[in-house]
Amino acid sequence: MNIGKFILLRTLKFAILLFAVVLFSFILVSFSPVDPIQSYLGAEMMVVSEEQKEQLAEYFGVDESKTQQFLNWLNMFLHGDLGTSLLYRQEVLSIIQERFLASFMLMAISWIISGIFGYALGVIAGMNEGSWMDRAIKSYCFILASTPAFWIGILLLIVFSMWLGLFPIGLGTPIGMLSDEVTWLDQIKHMVLPALTLSIIGVSNITLHTRQKVMDVFNTEFIRFARAKGEEGFRLFARHGLRNTLFPAISVHFASFGELFGGAILAEQVFSYPGLGQAIVQAGMNSDVPLLLGIVVFSTLFVFIGNLLADLLYYLIDVRMKNGEAI
Repeated sequence: MNIGKFILLRTLKFAILLFAVVLFSFILVSFSPVDPIQSYLGAEMMVVSEEQKEQLAEYFGVDESKTQQFLNWLNMFLHGDLGTSLLYRQEVLSIIQERFLASFMLMAISWIISGIFGYALGVIAGMNEGSWMDRAIKSYCFILASTPAFWIGILLLIVFSMWLGLFPIGLGTPIGMLSDEVTWLDQIKHMVLPALTLSIIGVSNITLHTRQKVMDVFNTEFIRFARAKGEEGFRLFARHGLRNTLFPAISVHFASFGELFGGAILAEQVFSYPGLGQAIVQAGMNSDVPLLLGIVVFSTLFVFIGNLLADLLYYLIDVRMKNGEAI
């Protein structure tokens, strides 16, 4: 199977998945007891007549049946229009563009940090199988795997912001400062704790996977032969283990985009970080269907790209996949 056909099949699966996710999200938000028009009006609800509310409902299309609302949204989506947010009173696409950069920087930094530390810990544990270091790293990873991201975030917030005062309590920029006055240093200070939260959570998966791969490699015949020739330690790993464990680790790490995005939603809520995660929570709580579905589409695309990159790495590395045996 050539790479073009490989990508085409993955894209078709993504289209089916995207439709199912959007439909399921729309059905869930349809059962919300929150009135979208009331959310749109906010404090002005008391001074708006019933006729004006009906006009707003007609303008946003919420007076139609749920089936027709979904078909209307689907038609706009196919024409490249994600609609207008009832909550923020802006085009959904502009909101996503504005908040994506903040979320992307947060996720990119945490993804890189967790990958580097996760791989390093996995190598150390795998090379010292059964030792106290291996047991300590495994225990650390198992604890992290069972710890919610919001709990880690709250713990870091209490220690480093409230007790030590080293970092801001939340938000993406200092309070009361104009956007032109905000420096890169200010943004980094507000990003440290949310990024650290995601990094800590993301370490366990890559560590355990790398540990297993390193142990598999070190139990092969060619490693025993290399040891018989006097090679040992990290020199042995660098010459014979690095190539066999690095690419699978990278592939697995790319596939963790979904978990990364889910963790970002919780972290942004804890730190009031102005990213897509906070926006999707607000959209769900206020029945802002256009914004909710727009972010669902975008997040599904984000996760798909991560999984596609992981699949492509496997495809390019594994000879069996090139021959179509493992597709």
